[in-house]
Amino acid sequence: MPSVTTLTHSLVGKKVLMAVTGAILVGFLVGHVYGNLKIFQGSAHFNAYAEGLRTLGAPLFGRSHVIWIARVVLLASTVAHLGAAWAVTRASWQARPVSYRRLALIETTYAARTMRWGGLLILAFIIYHLLDFTFGRVNPGFVPGDAYRNVVASFSVPAVAGFYGIAMLALGLHLYHGLWSACQTLGVNHPRFNHLRRGAAGALTLLIVAGFLAIPLAVLAGVVR
Repeated sequence: MPSVTTLTHSLVGKKVLMAVTGAILVGFLVGHVYGNLKIFQGSAHFNAYAEGLRTLGAPLFGRSHVIWIARVVLLASTVAHLGAAWAVTRASWQARPVSYRRLALIETTYAARTMRWGGLLILAFIIYHLLDFTFGRVNPGFVPGDAYRNVVASFSVPAVAGFYGIAMLALGLHLYHGLWSACQTLGVNHPRFNHLRRGAAGALTLLIVAGFLAIPLAVLAGVVR
């Protein structure tokens, strides 16, 4: 359809694509942090949760079929999100080839000004995260099927836990500004309710980041061992 083609090739269309794919990724993060917190229930519960992900949809779906469908959707969303972000960034550079001598801090935040670099850090973390917990290539004590042991083995290394913490802080900045911007792009924008939108973005970001950070901190403190 010409209208769809026009939308996807326009700057507004790319921003909408970035907002929609971002919403998919945020939905994944909410489910992921909720599941990860089961580690505080002990190894049996956490490993049962990990195994449950592999058997999700049975008997209609085979073992790990649903999780692989989810991985494909997440990968496609990530690629589309990065592509749209790059297109919007290029358009911004072309519209303003010479940097402002002084940036006025109107409707912008530290999170907004670090979105691009933060996004690259998050991408590097995702690659490491997959090598660590999915493929076990960089995990010092990886045992296939023992998710609890793998988490403890990884976060028992202070450098790994530190990198994870830095990545989560970058994710928080990215999430906060991304949620705010996505709402504005999708039309959820009114002066009367903008403070609520900003508060909701901050609250959701805080819950997600705190949930993720609680796990390496608990491992380092010996609470999870």
